[in-house]
Amino acid sequence: MPALTNEEALSIIVPAHDEARVIGRLLGQLVSSVGEGGLDILVVANGCSDNTAEVAASFGPPVRVLSISAASKREALVAGNKAARRFPHLYVDADVELGSGDARELGRVLRRPGVLCAGPERVHDMTGCRWPVRWYYDVWERLPEVRRGLFGRGVVGVSEVGYARLAARPQVLADDLAASLEFVPGERVIVPSARVIVHPPRTFADLLRIRTRAAMGTSQLESTQGTPDSTARTRSTDLLAIARQDVRLTPKVGLFLMVAVLARTRARRAAARSSQSGWLRDESSRSARAPTGRRLSQGDHGRGGRVHNNG
Repeated sequence: MPALTNEEALSIIVPAHDEARVIGRLLGQLVSSVGEGGLDILVVANGCSDNTAEVAASFGPPVRVLSISAASKREALVAGNKAARRFPHLYVDADVELGSGDARELGRVLRRPGVLCAGPERVHDMTGCRWPVRWYYDVWERLPEVRRGLFGRGVVGVSEVGYARLAARPQVLADDLAASLEFVPGERVIVPSARVIVHPPRTFADLLRIRTRAAMGTSQLESTQGTPDSTARTRSTDLLAIARQDVRLTPKVGLFLMVAVLARTRARRAAARSSQSGWLRDESSRSARAPTGRRLSQGDHGRGGRVHNNG
């Protein structure tokens, strides 16, 4: 692997649990212009029962693959941080789409003095989504905290100083929300020149599943000692403002409230039963066939697309 320059190098950490169907879509874009600068892409396959690791490794350098037995995003992030070679760090969900140029743009912003955390502009691909899902996101995207927060983008970047601050905090389920709340507006930046394509759940059942996970993460974060007082809980005044601005959105606001109540109820029940440290996600957005990897020639095998636990 060529040496990484201080001006362009960054590590991209991708925690991946059974993502063989979609991870090629992300990696294909990240490695599309690898010759322009040094990207250290580390896929942490955690608790996989499919061939996620093999698909990721098929892209060869600059992709490195680390496999761990625990199906846990927390543990995957810990392992990825240990194996990462450079700062800034970008944490990228395996099911989003992020180009190499967008990643480098985030890296450039994170090298600016005073910028500790950054994220791209969010674009939702609603292809195939049922109407309740579309209604929910019509409201969600209008919420002030959603517009200015770094959560829900599938990509969060931190500088070395920003990483040190986050590393001192307890690990929580809502890692992107924790990153957003940890930094004051002057320290965190949404970068208009970088964008990520997010694939929402397609069905109502999967929407409720991921909103339950989000509610669990928010509750855990609020109960963590030393967490900033303000979280991204939806305020009733924000919903009223949305309905007043456009009366046609009133039924959608009602559905949004229903989903929020159901998700919080399920989150409380799940918390009462046991802690949630693994994956709770939608499967509907992963059902379509996606690029599954790059075909390897005989000379590609064993070129270093994998990494051992020592990084």
